[in-house]
Amino acid sequence: MANLNLRDEMMLTNLYEVPGRRIVEHFGLVHGGTVRAKHFGRDLFAGLQNAVGGELKAYTELMEEARAEAISRMQAQAKELGANAVVGVYFTSAGVASGAVEILAYGTAVRVE
Repeated sequence: MANLNLRDEMMLTNLYEVPGRRIVEHFGLVHGGTVRAKHFGRDLFAGLQNAVGGELKAYTELMEEARAEAISRMQAQAKELGANAVVGVYFTSAGVASGAVEILAYGTAVRVE
């Protein structure tokens, strides 16, 4: 999950430190989230796939897209604070309505050197 190019991109890690780097400033909790709903066509195909078993690839793709959007929003919030890394990154999800799910990425924004 870590990106080692600190000049161009935000480093993300689920650790509470960045190995080989020193945390010099804490900015606090940052988060990014999105709510995604099932697409009728995907839902119909997933129902058929579920009847015969196997991976529901349309939903796997939906969740991957949702996680990417949540990470992007979390990174933007951290960048606004002046951070160049987010430590302790975690995801959570919850059903918010019939056929809709919320994905939340959160962690602690820091500056490392």
